[in-house]
Amino acid sequence: MNHGTRQVMGAVAGLTALIPVYYLTEAAARALRAGVATFGPAPAGLACLGAVAVIVTVLTAWPAAALCCGVPLASAGLLFALDVDAALGAAGRLPWAGAGGLPWSRPDGGPWAQPGEPPGTLAGVTGLYLLIGALLVLSALVPVRLRSILGR
Repeated sequence: MNHGTRQVMGAVAGLTALIPVYYLTEAAARALRAGVATFGPAPAGLACLGAVAVIVTVLTAWPAAALCCGVPLASAGLLFALDVDAALGAAGRLPWAGAGGLPWSRPDGGPWAQPGEPPGTLAGVTGLYLLIGALLVLSALVPVRLRSILGR
């Protein structure tokens, strides 16, 4: 397999990982918000953040995948930081925005999102997307000699 094929596979892997990272980060933020609101534990938030950490760790080993997932996440985080109204409009056009915010339902059957809150709002406003995206982009800048076999 040549270098170009590995780069294309990394780009596809990064773009594919963008969807679960985006929605799992949002699910974690909402579960943590619910835990704070009820003064109770939020094990679902910890589980979702753990899943995001596993995906991000795998992506950091492959520079093309890290860039293709990190740049859109960092861009979404910057959009939320600079223009919340434009970010909410963009998030409102995402899949599952009208169905409650996430591709799976909550255990109690209620919607994940608050009324009028598209997916990505809480994680975007709190800076989680910017943090995860920046981590992925910075991981792609690691010198070649320190990379795994996937990046060579």
